[in-house]
Amino acid sequence: MRTAYSVETVRAAERELMARLPEGTLMQRAAAGLAAACADLLGRVYGKRVVVLAGSGDNGGDALYAGARLARRGAGVIAVRLDPERVHRGGLAALRKAGGRVTSVSGAAALVERADLVLDGIVGIGGKGGLRGDAVALAEVAERAPYAAVVAVDLPSGVDVDSGEVRGAAVRADLTVTFGTYKPGLLVDPAREYAGVVRLVDIGLELPAVGELEALQHADVAALLPVPGIESDKYRRGVVGVAAGSARYPGAAVLAVAGALRGGAGAVRYVGPAGDAVIARFPETLVSDQGPKHAGRVQAWVVGPGAGDDAGAVTEVLAGEVPVLLDADGLRLADPEVVRGRTAPTLMTPHAGEAAALLGVAREEVEAGRLAAVRELAARYRATVLLKGSTTLVADAGGGAVRVNATGTSWLATAGSGDVLSGLVGSLLAAGLPALDAGSAGAYLHGLAGRYAADGAPLGAHDVAAAIPAAWRDVCDS
Repeated sequence: MRTAYSVETVRAAERELMARLPEGTLMQRAAAGLAAACADLLGRVYGKRVVVLAGSGDNGGDALYAGARLARRGAGVIAVRLDPERVHRGGLAALRKAGGRVTSVSGAAALVERADLVLDGIVGIGGKGGLRGDAVALAEVAERAPYAAVVAVDLPSGVDVDSGEVRGAAVRADLTVTFGTYKPGLLVDPAREYAGVVRLVDIGLELPAVGELEALQHADVAALLPVPGIESDKYRRGVVGVAAGSARYPGAAVLAVAGALRGGAGAVRYVGPAGDAVIARFPETLVSDQGPKHAGRVQAWVVGPGAGDDAGAVTEVLAGEVPVLLDADGLRLADPEVVRGRTAPTLMTPHAGEAAALLGVAREEVEAGRLAAVRELAARYRATVLLKGSTTLVADAGGGAVRVNATGTSWLATAGSGDVLSGLVGSLLAAGLPALDAGSAGAYLHGLAGRYAADGAPLGAHDVAAAIPAAWRDVCDS
């Protein structure tokens, strides 16, 4: 599992460690790891042109010391001082001693344009807001430079490390070398988009067991997925109910059932007006047209995909005492007070537009501050919330670390993909997973299935559902 920590937590861990180490040791560890990552990226260091954009903080010092190491290996290194009065003196002296050169901002654009590698040490993890002054122009030049690989020191300058927001101009990196631990902004869009590949350098920090953000890996998901026992039957494995679809949107029901059948539960009960379409595609489904109350026993419900204006099914499902996944029209039709008052788990799965409607804000506000939005939704509705997007976020009603998932592909932005996800996650709920785990594991598998189904080409939602078993096997075989 990748765990990300806030600036405050990282700063405290750094202070504790520095109190036990000789002065400058921590910066030298960071510089050594940074220089090694740059060397790996360059392939051959000797003769390469490296430009260090050195700001006033410790990130500037890390970049200067790393530049000194590259200079000793034969690179031509030039440091650009963005704030000459506050540049890190020790790093500057080390660079000069190693044969590197130092210049001011004047004329730096031409150097960046000809560089093989640009080291972004402009702003550290304490920076707030976008870039300012000369840094804006240099970031733009670096992004356009034809040959330069841009390496960010700890994080791309201009992004908000704790929230993942980008409030202005920021450096777009090909590689971010971060120290000690991951930071939330490196894992959450829109900031994640600016980070490129992220490489973690261990500098010996001692951190709490629980951070601000968690990103599950194959082994973590494999440990969560249900496996039938010798005595299992279809009912003991869990039965998921799906109340979805309408005369106008029968496909939503078919796709939600498709995801549910591949999600680990032993049986799927479908309730709604699209029963003929569902049974024609999936004859193993238990179909009813008598409403959720008369469908038979289930261990979890999925309600809302393609439901149109049928509030009755949503009301019936929410009145029950089993976990409920609310998606699509179900989010719009559900009574907020009923959701807040439920004793059984509720898992809401909005995309950014639906989240904006639930919060009463503009969609752009949610997209710019996804981490804040998912936390606010979970707190306001006292529910677990899965906020869909390029990085899917899952926040629990009781607070704690937010789960982040980035296994998907942009090809998943296709009609019906969310219906498949709802069915898959609902099935995991019925199999007994807590809402946070069901949402996290389901998003992980759904993203992997999307990658496998697309393989670099367009896909349909039915392709995603069909690829879930391959994703499941891949996770469990790792």
